Amino acid sequence: MLAIVAAIIFAIAFLLDLLNASIGIGLTALIALGLALLALHQAGIGTASVGSWRGGYRRTRR
Repeated sequence: MLAIVAAIIFAIAFLLDLLNASIGIGLTALIALGLALLALHQAGIGTASVGSWRGGYRRTRR
């Protein structure tokens, strides 16, 4: 989920750079925000682990 949000942030920063537009926040700040979201995603924060849920189901089923 965080990777999708980071991709959207990067797309907005890219479009703002192409259009030479400004929304009151710098492009560097948007890129830093996107990188921070990607780092959180890589750390496992905000990700759902489907495999662990299935494992718990099997344990209760037996």
